[in-house]
Amino acid sequence: MSNPIRKVSKYTIDVVEELKRCSWPGKSELVQSSILVLITCILLAIFVQFADQILQTLIESI
Repeated sequence: MSNPIRKVSKYTIDVVEELKRCSWPGKSELVQSSILVLITCILLAIFVQFADQILQTLIESI
C-alpha cells in the first residue's frame, strides 16, 4: 500500500514545477484581458436582462 502523504507531497512538488514553467502575462496584457472580461460580463448581463423582459412580457400576454 502506498503512503498517501508521499502522494500528496509528490503532487505538490509536481504542481510547483509546472507552475514555474508557465509563461505569466505582463501587467498590460493582464489589464487588457481584465477589461475585456468585465465588458463581456456587462454585455451578457444586459442581454440576459433584455431577453428576460421580452419573455416575461410574452408569458404575461398569454
